[in-house]
Parts: sequence; C-alpha cells; structure tokens
Amino acid sequence: MSGPAWWRRRSLRTRLTVIAATAIAVSLFVAFQVASELMDGQLQDTAEEQLRADSRVLATNAERAGLAQVELPPYPGSGRLVRVILPDGSVRTPPGQPALPPVSEPAGRVAQGVSADLMESGDSDDDGYLVYTLRAGDGAVQVARVADDSPINGFGLGMLLIGLLCVVGGALVGRTVARTGLAPIDRLTAAAVRVAHTRDLDADIPDEGGGEIRRLIRSINEMLAALRDSRRAQRLLAEDAAHELKTPLTSMRLNVELLIRLDRRGTLDSALPAESRTRLLNDLGAQVAELSTLAAELTDLARGDVSDESTEMLDLADVVAAAATRAHSRVPDIEVALDVTSVWVSGRPAGLERAVLNLIDNAGKWSPADQPVQVRLRAEGASAVLEVDDAGPGIDAADVPRVFDRFYRADSARAMPGSGLGLSIVQRVVDAHGGRVTVARSARGGALLRVDLPRGSTVVPPHSRE
Repeated sequence: MSGPAWWRRRSLRTRLTVIAATAIAVSLFVAFQVASELMDGQLQDTAEEQLRADSRVLATNAERAGLAQVELPPYPGSGRLVRVILPDGSVRTPPGQPALPPVSEPAGRVAQGVSADLMESGDSDDDGYLVYTLRAGDGAVQVARVADDSPINGFGLGMLLIGLLCVVGGALVGRTVARTGLAPIDRLTAAAVRVAHTRDLDADIPDEGGGEIRRLIRSINEMLAALRDSRRAQRLLAEDAAHELKTPLTSMRLNVELLIRLDRRGTLDSALPAESRTRLLNDLGAQVAELSTLAAELTDLARGDVSDESTEMLDLADVVAAAATRAHSRVPDIEVALDVTSVWVSGRPAGLERAVLNLIDNAGKWSPADQPVQVRLRAEGASAVLEVDDAGPGIDAADVPRVFDRFYRADSARAMPGSGLGLSIVQRVVDAHGGRVTVARSARGGALLRVDLPRGSTVVPPHSRE
C-alpha cells in the first residue's frame, strides 16, 4: 500500500496524533542541532582561552629560565599537555607525559619567529588534540588539550531521552486534543447517522462549537431544510396529482364499465343509440386526452429542471413563432396574432417554447371565437418582454396570488379543460432563466400575462414578424 493511500485511510484523530508527535520530534531535533553547535562553539572558545593563558605563563617562565632549563613538572596523569620547542628544532616534554603529534610545519615557523602564535587541532589514531603554539625566546612553547566530546555526548544523550519523553507526551496530548476537538464532529456524525437510519429530516442537529464546526453544522441543517422542502414538495405533488387524476379516471371507469355491461348483455345497440354512443366515445377520447396532457405536464414538472438541453443564444422571436404554430396545430380554432421583434436571449429553446405554448393555450381557452390571442414581443431596456393577452373575462383579483400555484384552478375554470399545471410550468421555466412572470388585466378586458427575460449580449438587426 502506498504512503499517501495509507495516510488517507487513517482517521483524523490518528492523523492529528501523528502530526503532533512528528512536529515535536522535528522541533526537538532542530533545537538539539542548534544547541549542540552553540555548546560546541562555547566549549571550543573556553578551551582556546585556557590554552592561551597557560601558554603565556609557560612562555614567561621559559624566557626567564631559558628554554633548555625551564622546569617541566612531571605529567600528573590528566589535564593539559606541554612541550618546549628548542631553537634547533628538538623538543622537551615533562616526564611521563603522553606523546603529542609531531611538530607541524606551521608550528615550526612560529618557533623560528616567522609568526607569533598558532592555534591548531591535530588528530592522532586515538585522540584529537587542540594545540596552541606561542613564540618564546629563540623557540616556542606549546600547550595542548585532548579534545573531549563527553559534554556534547552527554548533552546529546540527555536531549535524546528528553526528546523521547516529549514525543510520547506530545502524542498523548495530540490524542487528547484531537479527541476533545473532534468531539463535536463525532456528535455531528452520530446525528447524521441517526437521520440516515430514521429518515427523520425534521430533527435539526444542535448548533454547538465554533468556527468551522458551527459553519459545518449550519450547512448540514440548511441541507436538511432543503431536503425537507423537497420531500414536502414531492408529497404535495403526489397528493395533488392523485386528486387531479381521480376525476377523469372515475369518469372513464364508469363509461367503460357501462359499455362493457351493455355489450355483455347484448343490448349495446338498443340501449345506446348511435348519437349517444358517439357522445360517449367522444367523452372517452376527451378524458384520455386530458389524462395524457396531465401525465405529460406532471412528468415535466416532476423533473425539477427545465430540461437537460444546454443553454444557447437564441432569437426569442423564433421560439414564439414556433410555439404559436404548435398551438394552432393542436387546437385549430385558436387564432394567434403575432407582433414580435427579434430579441436575443440566453436560454433553452425547448423549455422556453413550452412556456410560450402554455401561455397561448391558456389564453386560447378564454378568448372568444372571434377574438384572437395577441402575442407581443419587444426589447425593453435590458429585458426581453413577452406579453400574451386575451379578450376573455380576465382573472379575479382574489385568484391572482395563486394563479401560478400547482393544480390551482379558479372556480370559474373548473368546467374548462386543463390540469392547473400550465402556468406553474411557465413560472418555473421563467425562474430558471432568471426572469419574472406577472399577471394583469389587458386593455381588452381579459388576462394579460407578461414575461420579462434578461437579454443576451448578441446584437442582431431587428426584424418584425406578423
């Protein structure tokens, strides 16, 4: 398993624990490196100062007594090492003192008077030395110390032990902090699981914590509210659909049962004259058409979007003309008078055509046979304005607030064909295109429905259609 995959599989609590322990370990390592360098430098400076001081004392004695006669006490077994370099290049050392590395060429030049002093480090097979050479008389004196790494090693061991304790402590603290900090998320997870299991969308998650946790909880509560609204809308749609389907289905069932019963008795021709049969069959055809229209509108409404087609720049005048042609082909008695100007909008052609068709169909139901449905399209500022009016009785003021509700039909429209979904679909399409639809009374006394849509950026020379 690759590293990133393994890491992604770990829980957030484990990640925080590992991050905390790693951060402490890295911090301690960097601190140890810096402290070791500082400590090593300080010890080096101290050792060099001590060598210089001892060398000055030895050089003073050598100049006073002579390099060959200066007293060199026996080596005590530890501490500094000394050596006298005579003018002929030979050396003197205290009795019992360990041998120092041979005199280096730069140290020899100090003895010859080329330079005054020299600080150098020399290595033997076993020990490292720090050697200071100082000009004295006709030669030089040297004082050396064995390089001692024990303070650094002891410091490193102490830091290692402290680091291990800190890493363990940091892991524990990180675990505790993670557990405490993630407690609201644990409760949030439990609440989400409870909602998923019980499907109870009415139980909001308590708002607790702060910052990101609070924003997360509020976002989830908003999501639950949206799901509640969606489920409520689905339930209302199902209830309204069942109610609207009930009447035509009942009528169809009664008519079909009547035909079947008379046919089984063999009295169909005698019980139902030709005129009655024709009227009954026409009723059945009208009821089937009404059910088909209602099913199509329910399907379109339940989809929750205008369509899956993409948005494009289109001339709304072409859409209006196509909708008027469809309306006349469906109901030849509808007369549509077009007064449209080319206006370009960004939208979905099929959805807009369906909305315009519903407006024309709605107006056609109310217009008298000798009065056409007037459809006007023009550009007005930054909007494309579509108006559809009829010469019918108009819409009562009490019905205006609910005219775009699903399945709503005014009392005066109960006897008219339709499902009460047409204007609801219009409003949904217009809203999806960022527009607005309103209803008013036309100059001819009927209903005037106005649609305002945002104009597109494409500019095309205007033209008129009749």
